[in-house]
Amino acid sequence: MAIYSIKDIEQLSGIKAHTIRIWEQRYSIVVPQRTPSNIRYYTEEDLKHILNIALLNRNGYKISKIAKMSAGEIIDKVRSISKLSQDHSTQLDALTLAMIDMNEYDFDRIIRDNTERYGFEHVMIEIILPFLEKLTILWMTGSTTPAQENFITFLIRQKIIAATDSIQLGPTSVSAPKSLIYLPEGDNQELSILFLQYMMRARGISTIYLGTDVPLDNIEMAYKLQAPKYIFTFLNETFSADAAKQYVEVLQRICPDSHLLLSGFAPVQFPDVFPLTCKILNDIESTRTYIDTLSPRQTFSSPL
Repeated sequence: MAIYSIKDIEQLSGIKAHTIRIWEQRYSIVVPQRTPSNIRYYTEEDLKHILNIALLNRNGYKISKIAKMSAGEIIDKVRSISKLSQDHSTQLDALTLAMIDMNEYDFDRIIRDNTERYGFEHVMIEIILPFLEKLTILWMTGSTTPAQENFITFLIRQKIIAATDSIQLGPTSVSAPKSLIYLPEGDNQELSILFLQYMMRARGISTIYLGTDVPLDNIEMAYKLQAPKYIFTFLNETFSADAAKQYVEVLQRICPDSHLLLSGFAPVQFPDVFPLTCKILNDIESTRTYIDTLSPRQTFSSPL
């Protein structure tokens, strides 16, 4: 059984530990357990209950009113709010609950409802990417388990692949200049490049997707076979300034006619070490703006 400290509860719910203690004292919303040394801790059921209460409270319900509701009433209202609310912070709360509970049904409903309302690209940028940033913090603080992280990232991966696969490439895409997408050897954080592939495909850009953990000799072979006009990769925090500089120099040598598009920690932190011929994309908005210029279509609208 998973147990959580009050700091974990604060990180996961966004409610300050001081506020949680007041809620406990005044309204008995949850009764924490105690270790033999008198340190409070919370069960997984406690966590889910507090997450639900926090969601309702952020959506206008007074804590005094919530305290009078049964557990079933609270859950019903949470599901109703997460389905109807257009507030992205509410959707983040709902995704956190789905992850903690490992509830695929609720995850699918949240993503499906928001995709129908806003489109898949908007959902990724405004809801899922902020959620992944939150997940990184939760992982660093030990507030989530590997099982929960794997569960939610796999579901997100499935959604991106399904959305990408639903895009029909037209004749302009086939004849358009190709873009090669990959992650360097040792990097397996696939969600970033999967979403990049989706955005490019949505704009009619022909992509060559090599995936993660790709050695440079594979890039050289793909270059000789496909002659991509653009090569897009992420250089993460494992690259020092010198290592990133050397890596890009080799990449330029083996792919001399390709334009290099770089993102990630190293290009953003050490932009001066890269040749001026490299295009550095600092964030998702600059990436989206740039790939709009690569689209063979005169106008772009998200297909989902």
